[in-house]
Amino acid sequence: MKHAAGALLSSIQLDRTLRRSVSVQLYMALREMILSGALGAGDRLPATRTLAKEIGVSRTTVIDAIDRLVAEGMLVSRVGAGTFVSETLDNQTLASAPQLGGDAKSRQPRLSYVINQAETSYAQRTWLPHKPRAFVTALPALDAFPMAHWARLSARHLRGGRGDVMGYGQPKGLAALRRAIATHLGALKGIKCHPDQVFITAGAQHAFSLIGRLLLNPGDRVWIENPGASGARNALLSEGAELVPVDVDDQGMVVTDGLTKAPHFRLAFVTPSHQQPLGHVMSLPRRLELLQAAEQAQALIIEDDYDGEFYYGNAPRPALHSIDAAGRVLYVGTFSKSLFPSLRLGFVLVPDRMVNAFDQMFDTWASGPSTATQAIVAEFMDEGHFATHIRLMRQLYKARYDALQEAASTLPDTLRLQETTSGFHTPAFLDGRVNEASVVSEAAAQGVTLASLGRYCLSPISQSGLVFGFGCATPEDITRGIGILRDLPTLRSV
Repeated sequence: MKHAAGALLSSIQLDRTLRRSVSVQLYMALREMILSGALGAGDRLPATRTLAKEIGVSRTTVIDAIDRLVAEGMLVSRVGAGTFVSETLDNQTLASAPQLGGDAKSRQPRLSYVINQAETSYAQRTWLPHKPRAFVTALPALDAFPMAHWARLSARHLRGGRGDVMGYGQPKGLAALRRAIATHLGALKGIKCHPDQVFITAGAQHAFSLIGRLLLNPGDRVWIENPGASGARNALLSEGAELVPVDVDDQGMVVTDGLTKAPHFRLAFVTPSHQQPLGHVMSLPRRLELLQAAEQAQALIIEDDYDGEFYYGNAPRPALHSIDAAGRVLYVGTFSKSLFPSLRLGFVLVPDRMVNAFDQMFDTWASGPSTATQAIVAEFMDEGHFATHIRLMRQLYKARYDALQEAASTLPDTLRLQETTSGFHTPAFLDGRVNEASVVSEAAAQGVTLASLGRYCLSPISQSGLVFGFGCATPEDITRGIGILRDLPTLRSV
């Protein structure tokens, strides 16, 4: 045995306070020495009795670690001679990243052409929030979710047959959930559809990505609202779309602007029930205008109804899909807002003429969320818990919105909160002399979360502002948050 090898091996430190077993720690330490080159090809290890004595463990522990490395081919045992580092590792040592020379940029993986092109236009999205506070957007009232009902349904389902709970499930989604969704859409949105038209996805963004992958060729032009939903923007860019930012006014997407910029478009992405992030509801004339433009261009429309269950008027506005007579609209929904985000559960409702194409995609390579999760949601809907929850949440969000409106009346004139009739976010416009980023930064330093209007824009717009989420914040949180904003130096200095 080389003296150097003995010195290196005796330096191994094991921590018996860790949950990881001593045997595994020893195995990993020896493996790292081999991969880093500290033990070179052909080096002989000490005898197992010697090594066990040096590092203070049992011989059985040492044998177990060495046997694992022999099984991996990193060590070779020779009867009567000892245990050696495999010669096949000579000149093939996998050094750790800091030891590599050369330009760091040259070590980056080679990305696809589509992703390289898309990166320059990606919306900058930080990790989505999971802790409620004022004025986080996109997060529902987790404190009001009926966890007891959910737990009982979960336990009941998980006691079922293992094949149903643990198997791959139906490619396009659990039939019971697709039936429940079709029934829900008919009752809430006036959409007449068959469960075969419903495909279950791992959230709305997964649905956007699958739609783009099926329908877009690289460079195809896609209308997208500006400002608009950043998740959809990134998903469609990743599928090779050339996004065309289309202006939005108080009636929704300005179709004439889209026709001026890209009359030969392939897709249009809209949020007609509650524009993201401005909150407008698309008017009926504008909806008909968009459908006509799609028909003339032989294009398709993605309707994102991300929070359509929550409205504060007498009735929700019908879905764009419900007035589509030509089969141009693909309707995307999600349970992230109506239930909770970690479900990662959404769906896409496709026109009859596109069912076969989507069936083939889901049958061959697309995969959806957990079958168990789908089954629990289906039962939650079938037993009436979902409808009850939605009704209660409408009342709760209306109360929180009213608290926001009342508190916002005390804000400086430099920040004007806008009204909304649905969802659980609303924008506020800033005086042109106030910097969006400064307000966001100052608020964050005092524990208040705001999103700038600019982060939703593919191309700059003339209006600056902020987006206020009120769904996950209690009235007390909202009042406290507005009090903090009221005293911000940036809002007071103009």
